[in-house]
Amino acid sequence: MTDPTLLSAPAFSEADLRYMQHALQLAAHARDAENEVPVGAVLVQGDEVIGLGWNRNITLNDPSAHAEIMALRAAGEKLANYRMPGATLYVTLEPCAMCSMALVHARIGRVVYAATDPKTGAAGSVFDTLISDRHNHRIAVEGGLLAEEASTMLREFFRARR
Repeated sequence: MTDPTLLSAPAFSEADLRYMQHALQLAAHARDAENEVPVGAVLVQGDEVIGLGWNRNITLNDPSAHAEIMALRAAGEKLANYRMPGATLYVTLEPCAMCSMALVHARIGRVVYAATDPKTGAAGSVFDTLISDRHNHRIAVEGGLLAEEASTMLREFFRARR
Protein backbone atom coordinates (compact mmCIF):
# COMPACT_ATOMS: atom_id res chain seq x y z
CA MET A 1 0.00 0.00 0.00
CA THR A 2 1.27 3.47 -0.87
CA ASP A 3 1.92 5.87 1.98
CA PRO A 4 -0.55 8.73 1.36
CA THR A 5 1.98 11.26 2.65
CA LEU A 6 4.21 10.35 -0.30
CA LEU A 7 1.55 11.07 -2.91
CA SER A 8 1.97 14.39 -4.65
CA ALA A 9 -0.88 16.85 -4.83
CA PRO A 10 -2.50 17.28 -8.24
CA ALA A 11 -0.91 19.97 -10.39
CA PHE A 12 -3.65 22.54 -10.89
CA SER A 13 -3.43 25.08 -13.70
CA GLU A 14 -4.05 28.82 -13.59
CA ALA A 15 -7.39 28.16 -15.31
CA ASP A 16 -8.30 25.59 -12.63
CA LEU A 17 -7.60 28.18 -9.96
CA ARG A 18 -9.62 30.87 -11.76
CA TYR A 19 -12.66 28.60 -12.25
CA MET A 20 -12.56 27.41 -8.63
CA GLN A 21 -12.40 31.01 -7.42
CA HIS A 22 -15.54 31.65 -9.49
CA ALA A 23 -17.19 28.62 -7.86
CA LEU A 24 -16.31 30.07 -4.44
CA GLN A 25 -17.96 33.35 -5.45
CA LEU A 26 -21.11 31.41 -6.37
CA ALA A 27 -20.97 29.61 -3.01
CA ALA A 28 -20.81 32.99 -1.25
CA HIS A 29 -23.82 34.11 -3.33
CA ALA A 30 -25.77 31.04 -2.21
CA ARG A 31 -24.95 31.90 1.41
CA ASP A 32 -25.50 35.66 1.24
CA ALA A 33 -28.38 36.06 -1.21
CA GLU A 34 -30.39 32.91 -0.54
CA ASN A 35 -29.25 31.66 2.90
CA GLU A 36 -28.34 28.33 1.29
CA VAL A 37 -25.50 25.98 2.17
CA PRO A 38 -22.55 27.67 0.43
CA VAL A 39 -21.67 25.40 -2.47
CA GLY A 40 -20.92 26.70 -5.96
CA ALA A 41 -20.19 25.01 -9.27
CA VAL A 42 -18.77 26.09 -12.62
CA LEU A 43 -18.99 23.79 -15.65
CA VAL A 44 -16.45 24.41 -18.41
CA GLN A 45 -16.09 22.86 -21.87
CA GLY A 46 -12.99 23.85 -23.78
CA ASP A 47 -12.35 27.38 -22.57
CA GLU A 48 -16.04 28.29 -22.28
CA VAL A 49 -18.19 28.36 -19.16
CA ILE A 50 -21.29 26.40 -20.14
CA GLY A 51 -23.08 26.25 -16.80
CA LEU A 52 -23.11 27.90 -13.38
CA GLY A 53 -24.83 26.69 -10.26
CA TRP A 54 -25.15 27.14 -6.53
CA ASN A 55 -27.19 25.33 -3.93
CA ARG A 56 -30.89 26.22 -4.19
CA ASN A 57 -32.57 23.38 -2.28
CA ILE A 58 -34.31 25.67 0.19
CA THR A 59 -35.11 28.44 -2.29
CA LEU A 60 -36.70 26.07 -4.81
CA ASN A 61 -38.05 23.49 -2.32
CA ASP A 62 -36.16 20.95 -4.40
CA PRO A 63 -33.93 18.31 -2.81
CA SER A 64 -32.14 17.84 -6.15
CA ALA A 65 -31.18 21.52 -6.54
CA HIS A 66 -27.53 21.04 -5.59
CA ALA A 67 -24.94 23.32 -7.19
CA GLU A 68 -23.73 20.59 -9.54
CA ILE A 69 -27.25 19.76 -10.76
CA MET A 70 -28.02 23.45 -11.30
CA ALA A 71 -24.84 23.83 -13.39
CA LEU A 72 -25.73 20.71 -15.42
CA ARG A 73 -29.26 22.03 -16.04
CA ALA A 74 -27.92 25.40 -17.21
CA ALA A 75 -25.40 23.72 -19.52
CA GLY A 76 -28.04 21.37 -20.91
CA GLU A 77 -30.23 24.33 -21.83
CA LYS A 78 -27.32 26.24 -23.34
CA LEU A 79 -26.09 23.29 -25.39
CA ALA A 80 -29.51 21.75 -26.10
CA ASN A 81 -27.93 18.47 -25.02
CA TYR A 82 -27.83 16.50 -21.80
CA ARG A 83 -24.33 15.22 -22.51
CA MET A 84 -21.22 17.30 -22.02
CA PRO A 85 -18.32 15.00 -22.97
CA GLY A 86 -14.94 16.25 -21.89
CA ALA A 87 -16.32 19.09 -19.75
CA THR A 88 -14.77 19.90 -16.38
CA LEU A 89 -16.88 20.65 -13.33
CA TYR A 90 -15.37 22.84 -10.60
CA VAL A 91 -17.27 22.53 -7.34
CA THR A 92 -16.50 23.80 -3.85
CA LEU A 93 -17.62 20.59 -2.09
CA GLU A 94 -17.05 16.99 -3.10
CA PRO A 95 -20.13 15.78 -4.99
CA CYS A 96 -22.67 13.51 -3.29
CA ALA A 97 -23.95 10.25 -4.83
CA MET A 98 -26.91 11.96 -6.54
CA CYS A 99 -24.73 14.58 -8.18
CA SER A 100 -22.03 12.07 -9.04
CA MET A 101 -24.45 9.87 -10.95
CA ALA A 102 -25.81 12.88 -12.83
CA LEU A 103 -22.21 13.76 -13.77
CA VAL A 104 -21.62 10.20 -15.00
CA HIS A 105 -24.82 10.31 -17.10
CA ALA A 106 -23.76 13.68 -18.56
CA ARG A 107 -20.39 12.17 -19.53
CA ILE A 108 -18.41 14.88 -17.74
CA GLY A 109 -14.70 14.32 -18.28
CA ARG A 110 -13.24 15.73 -15.08
CA VAL A 111 -14.32 16.93 -11.65
CA VAL A 112 -12.20 19.29 -9.59
CA TYR A 113 -13.48 19.86 -6.07
CA ALA A 114 -12.29 21.95 -3.16
CA ALA A 115 -13.36 20.50 0.21
CA THR A 116 -13.92 16.82 0.88
CA ASP A 117 -17.25 15.70 2.31
CA PRO A 118 -16.52 13.03 4.93
CA LYS A 119 -20.24 12.30 5.42
CA THR A 120 -21.63 11.94 1.89
CA GLY A 121 -18.74 12.48 -0.52
CA ALA A 122 -18.98 10.28 -3.60
CA ALA A 123 -15.70 11.25 -5.29
CA GLY A 124 -13.49 9.16 -3.03
CA SER A 125 -14.24 10.14 0.58
CA VAL A 126 -17.17 7.82 1.34
CA PHE A 127 -18.03 6.41 -2.10
CA ASP A 128 -16.05 6.10 -5.34
CA THR A 129 -19.00 6.71 -7.63
CA LEU A 130 -17.20 8.79 -10.25
CA ILE A 131 -14.54 6.17 -10.96
CA SER A 132 -16.49 2.97 -10.35
CA ASP A 133 -15.78 0.26 -12.91
CA ARG A 134 -19.47 -0.68 -12.66
CA HIS A 135 -20.35 2.31 -14.84
CA ASN A 136 -19.77 2.63 -18.57
CA HIS A 137 -18.14 6.04 -17.99
CA ARG A 138 -15.50 7.13 -15.49
CA ILE A 139 -14.58 10.67 -14.56
CA ALA A 140 -11.12 11.98 -13.70
CA VAL A 141 -11.22 13.38 -10.16
CA GLU A 142 -8.92 15.88 -8.49
CA GLY A 143 -9.61 17.30 -5.06
CA GLY A 144 -8.20 19.85 -2.69
CA LEU A 145 -8.05 22.99 -4.87
CA LEU A 146 -8.76 25.94 -2.51
CA ALA A 147 -9.99 23.41 0.04
CA GLU A 148 -9.25 25.62 3.04
CA GLU A 149 -11.30 28.52 1.68
CA ALA A 150 -14.27 26.27 0.90
CA SER A 151 -14.04 24.41 4.23
CA THR A 152 -13.89 27.66 6.17
CA MET A 153 -16.94 29.03 4.37
CA LEU A 154 -18.93 25.86 5.12
CA ARG A 155 -17.76 25.64 8.73
CA GLU A 156 -18.65 29.29 9.43
CA PHE A 157 -22.06 28.89 7.76
CA PHE A 158 -23.01 25.91 9.93
CA ARG A 159 -21.53 27.49 13.06
CA ALA A 160 -23.71 30.58 12.55
CA ARG A 161 -26.82 28.41 12.19
CA ARG A 162 -26.31 26.61 15.52
